[in-house]
Amino acid sequence: MGIKLRENSKYAIACPTSMGVRITPVDRQPVQTSHMFYMQATSAESNVLNIASALGENALVLTKFVKGSVISTFIKNELRSRNIDYVGAEIDQEGPWGYRHQFNIADSGYGLRGPRVQNDRAGEVGRTLSISDFDIPEIFGKDGIQILHISGLIAALSHETSLFCLELAKAAKQYGTLISFDLNYRASFWIDREEELRSVFTQIASLSDFLIGNEEDFQLALGVEGPEAGGKVLADKIEAFKGMIENARKVYPNVKAFATTLRQVLSANEHMWGAIMLADDTWYVEEPREIPVLDRIGGGDGFSGGMLYGVIKGWEPKKWLQFGWATGCMAATLLNDYAQPADEAQVWSIYEGNARVKR
Repeated sequence: MGIKLRENSKYAIACPTSMGVRITPVDRQPVQTSHMFYMQATSAESNVLNIASALGENALVLTKFVKGSVISTFIKNELRSRNIDYVGAEIDQEGPWGYRHQFNIADSGYGLRGPRVQNDRAGEVGRTLSISDFDIPEIFGKDGIQILHISGLIAALSHETSLFCLELAKAAKQYGTLISFDLNYRASFWIDREEELRSVFTQIASLSDFLIGNEEDFQLALGVEGPEAGGKVLADKIEAFKGMIENARKVYPNVKAFATTLRQVLSANEHMWGAIMLADDTWYVEEPREIPVLDRIGGGDGFSGGMLYGVIKGWEPKKWLQFGWATGCMAATLLNDYAQPADEAQVWSIYEGNARVKR
């Protein structure tokens, strides 16, 4: 199919993002009864990069930091340990009520007790991101990027980040960088901004080479008609999901591949997990399979990261979907929000359902 990656690029994949930290109670306990927490550096967009970076590809985050903050130092150390480069301005904190990095407080749930997520984003430094913070000719022209991944979370974070993501997508297109857009609709981000964000999201989507989401994302972020929530068993709704993607293709004919994950929650520990993709006029389907879940957060990012890794490696589209399904599944087995495969073979073993010990 017509996928042409830019040659002689320093980075296989990059993303704009607002980095923060997540703290998770140990032993799957709820937040309100816990005294011990595990802390990690996180963002939806950097989670996507982690598949490629773990498997040896160069990755880059475009972000912003609070100058002199120990949380900022923690984030930088974590990114370096994950083989992810970063570039971002250092902003003075301006006192205890000034700028900071977001805090995400989330438990993993257990059984019939679903996970709960609380975001503390007041004063978030990433909300001030601007295209003027970066040397675009240096990053896209001299260094080069093969795929720019944008998430609806950063695109909707603030008026400033909405403009930033749109201008970044335009710059990427100018320099021959492919664009991936994971719609990632969040209702709380859209309050009183529906008209503005619908305009920004449709413009980014029109520039994109890959559109990723679920039925809620496509319908609420882009206004594409799709299946109603609830009702039928997940596997019985696949044709409706295909119809939704066909509707999206009519509006965005330049998109090279559309993908959506399929998830049905049986309990906090067990999900049905599948995916479908339309690429080059061909449908690819991973029928939902039951998977064990340690922590569900980051599963969709893992899928996107695995799918895009397949693109970077020049695989056939069928393998994009298979690898993405497996890396999404892998992310659900980890406390971290991101999957970190040891090698490709480990991912393919997950896809094949082979959990035998490897000595």
